[in-house]
Amino acid sequence: MTELAGRFRKLWDEIAPIGRDAGSGGYLRYALTEPESRLRDWFREQADLRGMPVTADGNGNLFAWWGDPDAGDAVLTGSHFDSVPHGGAYDGPLGIVSAWLAVDELRAAGVTPSRPLVVGAFVEEEGARFGVPCLGSRLLTGQIDADRAALLCDAAGVSFAEALGDRPAGADPALLGRLAAFVELHVEQGRALVDQDAPVAVASAIWPHGRWRFDVTGEGNHAGTTRMADRRDPMLTYAFTVLAANKEARLRGAHATVGRVAVEPNATNAIPSRVTGWLDARAAEPETLTGLVEAVRAKVAERARRDGTEVTLTEESVTPLVGFDGELAGRLAALLDAPVLPTGAGHDAGVLAAQVPTAMLFVRNPTGVSHSPAESATDADCAAGVTALARVLTELTR
Repeated sequence: MTELAGRFRKLWDEIAPIGRDAGSGGYLRYALTEPESRLRDWFREQADLRGMPVTADGNGNLFAWWGDPDAGDAVLTGSHFDSVPHGGAYDGPLGIVSAWLAVDELRAAGVTPSRPLVVGAFVEEEGARFGVPCLGSRLLTGQIDADRAALLCDAAGVSFAEALGDRPAGADPALLGRLAAFVELHVEQGRALVDQDAPVAVASAIWPHGRWRFDVTGEGNHAGTTRMADRRDPMLTYAFTVLAANKEARLRGAHATVGRVAVEPNATNAIPSRVTGWLDARAAEPETLTGLVEAVRAKVAERARRDGTEVTLTEESVTPLVGFDGELAGRLAALLDAPVLPTGAGHDAGVLAAQVPTAMLFVRNPTGVSHSPAESATDADCAAGVTALARVLTELTR
């Protein structure tokens, strides 16, 4: 094991137990809950160890500064701590741990940035608690209204404002105006780097993607006494929705996933009165994504008429096609001699790209699995990611 890989492992092990579920081996690090709060405290401790003052933007996002926060032309790096339910260890935290180690690499090499270098931790990137992905970066950039965000609630009815301790501050043009670039390092969420035998890649674009909620209502009734012909069962309509989304996505070369459902009254011996499901849809082109969702909407509406149910489709969040700064991506790919890859996953980098020149680095994931305990990366590849990030930050802060 190289010296850098050993230092990565030592720092990684400090956070590895936090929020880990003993049963699944995955992580329960929901935004602004106790495990994520411990990680945010750890973030501040790491900043203190490096003499980097931490500022907050009032939306839950944290920033640690090497250099004058008011100087402008700052280079931001970092990621997020929160996880999907029972998610993997690397999605998010790898970018923050790598950022601290990249700072250490610059200092060990005697590099003094000529512009501020910032390590950031964004809140609620996964949207697993309050339902809107990249909530912190959307608030910072003004892509979601602060009043709407304040009222978002988790499954227990706790609002984002309550969890945050205040109404979110919303857009911060002054902070964004002081950023010259954002580089987010992230574990790869696929197997392209395994096939290309490369430890690190540069991102080219993020597919357009979004979340839609299906609310299907029918008539709750007794499972044993209600004739099949008399039923208005929303579960049938919902089941059709899942199958229709799968078929339409396959026909278009797109992705569609229904991974979350809520049933009322959720009793084994009762026909449901309401079923709510969430569709995650993604495609390489915006037109394909729109066509997919509209096709599912039309098919489900027809099925609801046959089932005697009612269905509404509500758009909860949509992110358009994000092409990362082409000049920056090309520059970094040449600097690192790394392949350039698109991704179907959303990231805070995709949100900030609308206002700040942005790039992403991917670290090889040997399983190709993400949002699962099987997500992984070797210490050697993580060290390669740190080295790549340090080279990028050295180049961008000259």
